[in-house]
Amino acid sequence: MGRGGQRERSNLVRFVLAIICFVVAAGMIGVGIAQRTFLASPDSVVLSASIRGTAPLTVIDGASLNAFDGNQTFRIKGVDATFAAYGRTDDVLGWVGDASHNVLRYDAETGELVSTLVRGTESNVPNPDGSDLWFEGFTSEDGDLRFTVDVPEDVSFILASDGTLPAPVNLELTWPLDNRTPFSTPLIIGGGGVLLGGLALLLWAINAERRHGGPVRKPQKMPKLPRQRRYKPSRTAVTTGEAPSGRRAARPMVALTLLLAASVAVTGCSPGVDTAASIAAPSPGASGPAETIDSTLLAPAVTVRQIERIVARISEVSVEADAALNAELIATRFAGPALELRTAEYKIRTADSAIASSVPAIPAGPIRVTLPQQSGPDWPRTVFTVIQDEADATIPPVALLLIQDDARSSYKVHYAVTLEPSAVLPDVAPASIGTARLGVDTPVLRLAPSAIALAYADILAKDIESDSYLIFEAEGDSLRVAVGLAAQQQRTADLPATAQIAFDQTPGPGQIIVMATNDSGALVAVNLNETVTVKPIEAGAAVNTSGAVKALSGVATSNRGVIATYGDQLLFYVPAADSTDKIVLLGYSQGLVAASEVP
Repeated sequence: MGRGGQRERSNLVRFVLAIICFVVAAGMIGVGIAQRTFLASPDSVVLSASIRGTAPLTVIDGASLNAFDGNQTFRIKGVDATFAAYGRTDDVLGWVGDASHNVLRYDAETGELVSTLVRGTESNVPNPDGSDLWFEGFTSEDGDLRFTVDVPEDVSFILASDGTLPAPVNLELTWPLDNRTPFSTPLIIGGGGVLLGGLALLLWAINAERRHGGPVRKPQKMPKLPRQRRYKPSRTAVTTGEAPSGRRAARPMVALTLLLAASVAVTGCSPGVDTAASIAAPSPGASGPAETIDSTLLAPAVTVRQIERIVARISEVSVEADAALNAELIATRFAGPALELRTAEYKIRTADSAIASSVPAIPAGPIRVTLPQQSGPDWPRTVFTVIQDEADATIPPVALLLIQDDARSSYKVHYAVTLEPSAVLPDVAPASIGTARLGVDTPVLRLAPSAIALAYADILAKDIESDSYLIFEAEGDSLRVAVGLAAQQQRTADLPATAQIAFDQTPGPGQIIVMATNDSGALVAVNLNETVTVKPIEAGAAVNTSGAVKALSGVATSNRGVIATYGDQLLFYVPAADSTDKIVLLGYSQGLVAASEVP
């Protein structure tokens, strides 16, 4: 085959490759555009529910909130004020209790939110806004509430108005969907590149055809024909069967190529499709079944964020109540020995405003230690926390022991203890894990918590003669110095010869709280009452009172004598049973809690 045949074959290959490029480009560009138009998935899932009835609460569980991946955006509409909050599912159900409520769940078969009424014995409940149980709460006064959260499956939502009015009636939940098409842009750009390559091949082939004047054929000698009768030929050209040469030969191929290019352009520029009208709802089962949560695992009673909010509320109440000497207000956040001491002080300062406060102030923060009790769906629950005064670092930290009696109650301070300057807290579990509250007779400690108050009282009364002296650390114990044997002997010596004094110590009525530490020891809070009785011993003699005893008892002079009771809130570290370490007094608060004339 000559050079002309080779050129013709090469040019044919270029035309074929150009056509292939056009076809591939059309496919790539078409698929890329389709992914962005009629093949595109929706960018969110929106489910709505209308709740009818008079139930004051609506509960949405975490499994329904995680029916689809991503954040959950709420839009809630009610008649009046609207409240929504989320917390641990056990906590939400504990707060709901026996109240009638709606349960809103996602039905995977129908792809809808379904509301079910659970009838209970309560038709009205307290306003859930402000409860210590919630991780976070949201309110709206005009009944239109919007917010976005990302909650796990072991968390549930509670919706309410004010506990008396019916719960909000309309709810819309939205989940974002990942409808990105990462391959559409590369397909369109790649298709454009292939298209340009095909056009280059086409122009190359056309240029070669023009340059060489079409296909070249080698001339052949024709055999001589017999003479025939002459006739006048027709003007019409005779068809020889050979392909035309020159520029005319390229015209059919150019027309075919232009037709293909036009078809690619039409494919690439086809009008988009209205995705909102053509997209079907995603399959509810696309996200898979909800993961089962093991309800036997105990979670900490509160998170750090919760305890910060709780302590801030307690601090606000205590500051206001201490300033106004408001016993009713302080009772909303204090109980046990801490309430007893503050209530007595309010009486004392009401009677004599010149008497200085003896109770520790409760700063709002920062929180230095948070040790919550590991809890299931049961109550009461206990939290130990240490607060440092941010405004004045010289003020000793205050340790609080908080107890929540039931789901609808607030955490209340049972012990508010000023830590000793030399106190070193033991290593405790992180707040995200929590710890166990041990029994008062647990055998795992060096001394049973139920026996600590009397053992320490014996040291105050006898000092080194006490049988318990060697198991308690004396160094750094400032309470022994203030009210111990030496202080009692000094008070006895200061009395006139016409009077006598007696000291007695008994366990107080406060709960014994035992929180386990990481070294198998425990933080132990106990309540001890110290009673001081002063009586005249001569006929006609009288006992004179002053200060807090006079203000609280209302007795200035008595021929029978006066009894004064001081309440001690004591915080100890008790090591493990097999340890040789001593029991350490970490802090205490003390003040007069009762005073009266001897009967």
